Amino acid sequence: MFLVAAAAVLALITTIIVRVTTADEPSRVTVMTRNLYLGGDITRPVRAALGRTGADAVRALGQANYELREIVDRTDFPTRSGLLAAEFAAARPDLIALQEVALWRHGPIELDQISRPDATDVDFDFLATLLADLQERGVGYDVVQQQQGSDVEAPAFPADAATDTADQGRDVRLTLQDVILIRQDSPVRVKGRGGAEFDQRLDIELGGATFTFQHGYAWADVEVGRHRLRFVATHLESQSAEVALAQATELLAGPAAVETTTVLACDCNSAPGSPAYALLTERGRFADQWLEAPDDPGPGFTAVLGELVNEPTAAGLDRRIDLVLARPAPGGAVTPELVNLTGNDPAGRGYQGLWPSDHAGVVVELELRNAR
Repeated sequence: MFLVAAAAVLALITTIIVRVTTADEPSRVTVMTRNLYLGGDITRPVRAALGRTGADAVRALGQANYELREIVDRTDFPTRSGLLAAEFAAARPDLIALQEVALWRHGPIELDQISRPDATDVDFDFLATLLADLQERGVGYDVVQQQQGSDVEAPAFPADAATDTADQGRDVRLTLQDVILIRQDSPVRVKGRGGAEFDQRLDIELGGATFTFQHGYAWADVEVGRHRLRFVATHLESQSAEVALAQATELLAGPAAVETTTVLACDCNSAPGSPAYALLTERGRFADQWLEAPDDPGPGFTAVLGELVNEPTAAGLDRRIDLVLARPAPGGAVTPELVNLTGNDPAGRGYQGLWPSDHAGVVVELELRNAR
């Protein structure tokens, strides 16, 4: 009887030890941030029409928008999507933050309602194309959260159609999203999700109409082993450092205002030394995981290639604005075990020398520890 009781006590002690050890074991998760590139320079029609008035502004806007839409065809997202899918299949991140997930549509030209986004005929659906390409490569991903940003529409017509736009022109609509993906066979478990638009945005008057360029963020609360993590995907404003700083402030007061370990994966449009970067890493206490890497990973430049994304080299990548930032829960730790860039090797270009995007991607393998 004594031996039976002793064995039971020993089993209980062993169980407690195993449970304590398991709770203190680190977990690993691989995350990625990737700007898909909307396919052209969105500022092209803005620059053309800014400062003009009346019919002159509409003409400049329509012609430049027509040029933009032709460039989107040339930068050929179906080809680039295959390259991006190959990147993801090789890196196999558990969680991916995507920016500039574009939906291009067209509809009848409406010169009396220049900025109303109501076109419905789909030309390119970046998300659907990418998900299908991933499935073809045997690495399926699911959408965790989508957050719509800018949704803008304007007329587009060639220069020689300025007097007869109704026959030769059309309205072109661009909708952008930030999206979080999770690998279908990942052990990471989603426990919550959400997103919102930033209050701070960029409004521009063109041709007598207001065009709103909007960004936002998506977030997901996940479990990685016995560790909780909030993963935030966002894209800060590129045309105004002041707006980007205000949006970073909203991040700290919004999805990052939690005590859970938090990872921010973004096209931050804010390099080290910029006001938004300083706010996030100093007052927000986020650590730049590229700089925390155990070995020197190099400069980590991620932006930005030319509009046609067909350069022979990656020399245009001379800024580091695509970032993975992390802040542990109180008493915990987040450590990058591996950092890497994707999409910056000329050998990975596709048909007609196209790069996957005008940005490089950032992949980080993180080790998570709870408070002891």
